[in-house]
Amino acid sequence: MLPSAGVYYFPWEINSSVPEGQTLRTFGRLCCYDLARSEAILTTQHNSAQYQVCVDTEFVEPFQAQVGSSYMVLGEAEHREETSSPVVKARILTCVEGMNVALLEQAIQEQRKYFKERQEQMESSTS
Repeated sequence: MLPSAGVYYFPWEINSSVPEGQTLRTFGRLCCYDLARSEAILTTQHNSAQYQVCVDTEFVEPFQAQVGSSYMVLGEAEHREETSSPVVKARILTCVEGMNVALLEQAIQEQRKYFKERQEQMESSTS
């Protein structure tokens, strides 16, 4: 069975409020990869802060980790005791080097706006 499409989360939105098992998509630059622990860390800069997303790579190994390259991940949020924010259990981890991050952020905002408007139209037509 294929994973659900997943809701886009910006890396700075991934925190303890993300529900356990929530399918999500996010992105970042691969800053480190530990094959022995099946763990990768994606980082991104937003405003003046640096954000990190921990990714469990068990289901996508082996893969050619290119430290410093941009990656997009689709997976499920998994809460672990040792971390304050959820770990993304990757189903798909793709190198997207050369991707225009600013344009991706804009597209995600436009998609959210569209989904919100569509939801409002559906609610108004049922009342």
